[in-house]
Amino acid sequence: MRIGITDCGKYENYRRWIAMEPGIEVVKLSFHDQNAAEAKSCDGVLFSGGEDVHPSLYGKPEFVQEFELKEIIPARDQFEYELIKNTLESKKPVLGICRGLQLINVYLGGTLLPDIPSLSQSTAHGKISGQDRLHDIRVETLSMLHDITGRENGLVNSAHHQAVDKPADHLRISAFGESSIIEALEWKDPLHKSWLLLVQWHPERMQDLSSPFSGNVKHAFLKASKQPEKSAVIRKGDG
Repeated sequence: MRIGITDCGKYENYRRWIAMEPGIEVVKLSFHDQNAAEAKSCDGVLFSGGEDVHPSLYGKPEFVQEFELKEIIPARDQFEYELIKNTLESKKPVLGICRGLQLINVYLGGTLLPDIPSLSQSTAHGKISGQDRLHDIRVETLSMLHDITGRENGLVNSAHHQAVDKPADHLRISAFGESSIIEALEWKDPLHKSWLLLVQWHPERMQDLSSPFSGNVKHAFLKASKQPEKSAVIRKGDG
């Protein structure tokens, strides 16, 4: 099985997390290499974390100066937009983590909060002394995420200053965190679509990799990647 992972400053964390499972070849998909075509041979694609999404992509270019956004790489945004398009059109399973969640939400028509501390007076989501923060999340019971984790709440790690503001019309919220920050998204109607789960936390570097919010998430993604024809999961209550 081949799993594509988008390049980022902490790419190795994602590679190790996926590659620790047997029988998996990891493919680095990088805007430096412009190798989007390699995604065609992948069984699933993980969109990793990293820099801020350029706010012009959700109609707010003025946010760059207003919120002094400096960690932006437009070339990465453009490259990963192409990857999202190709991956969704080919119905390959998708796991989005942190920036991955934000970018895919924007690609599908959603918007972002450009700076959580400025707009919500919350400091519970960014790093503290260089370390991920830990906080509780609440999982929606009629969601794929609940089916995957078997939990209605749990403890996750957090290292971000941006978050989803308006979810894209085709997505539904499957978990909330402190100050009602959106922590996970999935398809509203997954029928005839690729398997897709977007999470704001970092399952690849949780202290407890056996946590349902790390291990179960990874294994569900890999199972969907192994069986793409069965990856469009019908939620409980969808009939």
